[in-house]
Amino acid sequence: MDIKKLIPKHKDDQEVIAGLKKLSFEQLEPIIPELLVWLQDANWPIARPVADILKPFADRIVPEIIKILKTNDGEWKRRILMSLARSTTDPLLLNEIERIAKFPSRDEIEDEVNLEAIAILNGEYK
Repeated sequence: MDIKKLIPKHKDDQEVIAGLKKLSFEQLEPIIPELLVWLQDANWPIARPVADILKPFADRIVPEIIKILKTNDGEWKRRILMSLARSTTDPLLLNEIERIAKFPSRDEIEDEVNLEAIAILNGEYK
């Protein structure tokens, strides 16, 4: 099977979700960066199902999550924190969340990423 066929093609591509749900982490791993792109906007119908698929593997994709947290896209960062990082125990990810909470960039303040980071660090989701 060509795993690339399971990358959503548009913001409401629900047809790929059933196939994605059947895959192990090892099978999903090559397309994780492409799947994370679909979490950029919470209003896209595909965002929630993709987040639900990736959530069990969140601590295994920390390098990809940190790459997103280093972008200038505040909405995407907030969405990533909300959907994948609320219960993280990964020290690298927690360090980046702490950086956002203590020294937020302009986009992190504008999109309230820093408030989400503070809530995570305060254990509000445990």
